[in-house]
Amino acid sequence: MTDAEKQAIEAALFWNEEGFNKRDRNISVDLMHFPHVRLWNNQFSIFNSAEEFLTGFDLQTKKLKQEGWTHTVTIDIKAVQSDDTKVHLLLLQSRRNKHDVEIENFQTLWIMTKIDGKWGIKFRSSFVSGASQISETTI
Repeated sequence: MTDAEKQAIEAALFWNEEGFNKRDRNISVDLMHFPHVRLWNNQFSIFNSAEEFLTGFDLQTKKLKQEGWTHTVTIDIKAVQSDDTKVHLLLLQSRRNKHDVEIENFQTLWIMTKIDGKWGIKFRSSFVSGASQISETTI
């Protein structure tokens, strides 16, 4: 595994554990690069800025809680393509409830990019059927 792959994986795991799971707005946007693109339900959502991303953050939190979600576990993560500034990651994730019982597991592809010396998520494509954050800008 290359240094770039290790660093990209570390950033992705930190985003999931500290940003997404703890619903920390600052960590979430700090480990993303904008514009940020999300492919979900066969539609591209484009978040042009951190502010745009955060517009739907609380709504997603509400929907996740309605589904019984308390945290997401990354079961597997691996780099499948990379160079020094871009890493394609394949993840298997498991959304779980307060009893650590799986609600849903899904595969996802993340493209991590290193911009201005910092790794962040630039693109996510997930096969999740539960709550997902989308933007008003879609193509």
